[in-house]
Amino acid sequence: MIFNIDARGHDLFPTVYALWKVPHLLPAFTLKGGEVSRYVIGGADLMFPGISIPPEGFPSFGAGQPWAVKVPGNPAPIAVGITTMSSTEALKAGLRGKALRILHYYRDMLWDSADGRYVPNEGFFEDIVVEDPNFVSTSQSPDSAEGTPEVTHESEDAAIDSSDTADPGVHNEAKEEITDGINELKLPEDKSAEQAPDEKEHQTLTTEEIDSLLDKCLLQALYTSIKEKDLPMPGSTLWSNHILPCRPPGVTLDIKKSSHKKLSKWLQSKSSSGLISAKEDKYKKEVILLGINRKHPDYMAFKPEKRVQEPVEQEKAVAESSVTKQLEVAEIYKPSSHVKPIFMAVEADMEKYYSASEASDVVFRYVEKENLVKPTDKAKVILDVTLCDALYKGAIKKGSAYPTEIHKKDLGSTLLNRMQVHHKVTRGTQEVIRKGAIRTIQIMTERRQGNKKMTRLSGLECFLMDPDSLASELQKKFACSTTTAELPGKKGQYEVLVQGGVIDDLAKHLVDHYGVPKRYIEVYDKTKR
Repeated sequence: MIFNIDARGHDLFPTVYALWKVPHLLPAFTLKGGEVSRYVIGGADLMFPGISIPPEGFPSFGAGQPWAVKVPGNPAPIAVGITTMSSTEALKAGLRGKALRILHYYRDMLWDSADGRYVPNEGFFEDIVVEDPNFVSTSQSPDSAEGTPEVTHESEDAAIDSSDTADPGVHNEAKEEITDGINELKLPEDKSAEQAPDEKEHQTLTTEEIDSLLDKCLLQALYTSIKEKDLPMPGSTLWSNHILPCRPPGVTLDIKKSSHKKLSKWLQSKSSSGLISAKEDKYKKEVILLGINRKHPDYMAFKPEKRVQEPVEQEKAVAESSVTKQLEVAEIYKPSSHVKPIFMAVEADMEKYYSASEASDVVFRYVEKENLVKPTDKAKVILDVTLCDALYKGAIKKGSAYPTEIHKKDLGSTLLNRMQVHHKVTRGTQEVIRKGAIRTIQIMTERRQGNKKMTRLSGLECFLMDPDSLASELQKKFACSTTTAELPGKKGQYEVLVQGGVIDDLAKHLVDHYGVPKRYIEVYDKTKR
């Protein structure tokens, strides 16, 4: 149940057997797909690109800590290892490189040394299985929960440390045998879950009924959730994010029990019928949805079901959109000592903030009161001593003559130059006024260690945006790692670091979702020569 790697008992680790008994004994990385698991259980170390990043991001961890390895949809760990770097170092490296040095895995020599004495009996296993390398599904009983979607195959170099693996051609047969064996790997049943009074029995469907339901869910998804901008779309994404959510409540949708057996074959059959356009990505060994024929007879004859959640989600989306669009940015001005005589002459409030037009109105009220419009040229204003001092005192070089008149079109802007500039930002019920002109949001993409791109985003505070909340949101939107850091020498000002070169998409997101005017966004791409 426990092993150590130095024969001295200094570093103790739980075996895979122990983790089957207590699955949450160690924190665990979840793999992206079955292709990755094939190499992990072949002894390869785990690389960061082969790990599925949770929506909330990775928890903090240090170097040399024990972690387990799991596959999607299965609580049963398949390997144990130690971290090669801390979470901080991993983020700085752009989540590239080796994450875990694998010490022990399913069916290795340590496993075999136990002679199966600790392997639980199948009768006590819950009906959840580890992914098959070619197709991910559950070997379900009538009471099982739901199918697991087909998983995108990752390239070998993005998932493992290839220097730690033997010749794939030599061990391919052995790996397939091992991976197939994992399909029987399950955990002990949770009796309390079985006895839950609110649990609904899932319906058992025939092959014909599953085929029909698959077609119905596909059409429902094409109508309600798949947009042209989402294409091309991996088959695994189509299945997990669009097909499965369209199945009726309480119904298990397992494509392995259909006549097609595999997601790829089903999508290819739909492509042959002309409903969709799909093509296999030979590199990833996955079918990609390329297009939708919305003039196909099946599509045109289909009537999508109205789901209860949709109106609520639409209302929420509209509400969120209206909130983000409420952002208002305006430059405002406060009277300075230079212009005080002008404001006092027309009894204007010296403590008030003025817009540009309101400030111009004040000075023109003074011109009208003192009758300063030039009689021979109505487009010009004669400068009396008070107005001349307000506009030019201290700004004219010694020895230079003061102007005696000014064009009306220049009067307002000249006055604004003598006032204290501020800016007001309003978002919903929030409002803030700060001294000085508003700073722009700066988005900059640069290259980091390993020639990887990193996008930096700063200046968010000016627009009432919380850096931590935005970082969490961008992590989900762009499916990448993000972090925040305080700008050096600028207390209270932060920047958001986003993995990858997302400069254009990020700028568009700020405009569309947060209502930031384009003129207040500056972009710098340092990766271009």
